Amino acid sequence: MKAETQTPAFDDPHKPGSQGENEGTLATARNVLVSQANALRVAAGRLDEGFTKAVNLILRSPGKVIVTGIGKSGHVAHRLAATLCSTGTCAVYLHASDATHGDLGVYGPGDVTILFSKSGNTQELVRLVPILRNLRSPLIAILGNLAAPLASAADIVLDARVQQEADGHNVVPSSSSTVAMALGDALAIALMHAREFGRQDFARYHPSGQLGFNLRRSVSEVMHVRDTTACVASLDPLRQVVIAMSRYPLGASAVVNPDSTLAGIITDGDLRRALERHEDIRALSAQDVMTRQPVTISPEASLKEAETLMESRPSQISVLPVVDSRGCYLGLLRLHDLYHHHQQ
Repeated sequence: MKAETQTPAFDDPHKPGSQGENEGTLATARNVLVSQANALRVAAGRLDEGFTKAVNLILRSPGKVIVTGIGKSGHVAHRLAATLCSTGTCAVYLHASDATHGDLGVYGPGDVTILFSKSGNTQELVRLVPILRNLRSPLIAILGNLAAPLASAADIVLDARVQQEADGHNVVPSSSSTVAMALGDALAIALMHAREFGRQDFARYHPSGQLGFNLRRSVSEVMHVRDTTACVASLDPLRQVVIAMSRYPLGASAVVNPDSTLAGIITDGDLRRALERHEDIRALSAQDVMTRQPVTISPEASLKEAETLMESRPSQISVLPVVDSRGCYLGLLRLHDLYHHHQQ
């Protein structure tokens, strides 16, 4: 009799594992994060005048910064070059293997080199050192081994040592990569502050993308002006509020005083909560359900400021009333507007 062919069973990736498996997975993840956090804390405590010297060296340099490395350290170096460029320090990533095959032409007078290496003995970098000396490039090394050849060859060394990696076997570059990357970020941000590089400068280098859009645009450019929003008086019945919000479905209605100052705001959530609390809403007016003294924003504020106001809080705000310096209601800004206008 011919044996039946069985279709191999595959695990459903959406099927939850056992409670023990899930707890083990979460424990592993937490251990990784804690291990890396501890490594960063130790690295922060080790910072000394060497870091200050590195910042001052770059600030005094008439040229750019060349950042190089191999493997995981190369990825960290590539990221730092991008971060430096976006924060006011001209930088270029140089692949250490390609350097001696023509890419050294990127160097100009006064260029500083930052070398990343966990071992401090990366041969591509070690071979590069005398060549960079001939180019008179000052060397800053971010190393995981201070007894290695690169440590003695560099002008300034930043200590990126870690006691152990986060994988449990001490083999996967994890905590070491995190510390090296964080030291690079610390350099970039220290340089940014030293150059007094502000939000507008950052926006100039980010003309595309959501971040640049939110930094460059003001609330007045994307807000819904008063005449296109639901707007009621404090004593208006709740039924009238619902009608106004249905006519202008922006998720909220402003409650405005006779002198045009903002008295409060009623959101869709406020309406639902009123219906839950009251069996008969006919006797309710706008002032009975509105949020008094709501968070507001001015039309001159950047969209980045609006985003921070709406999202950096325990519970997100989806709609912001826009008011002038006297508190007069001018319109509404939705969280959705911050992203919708950029996509257009």
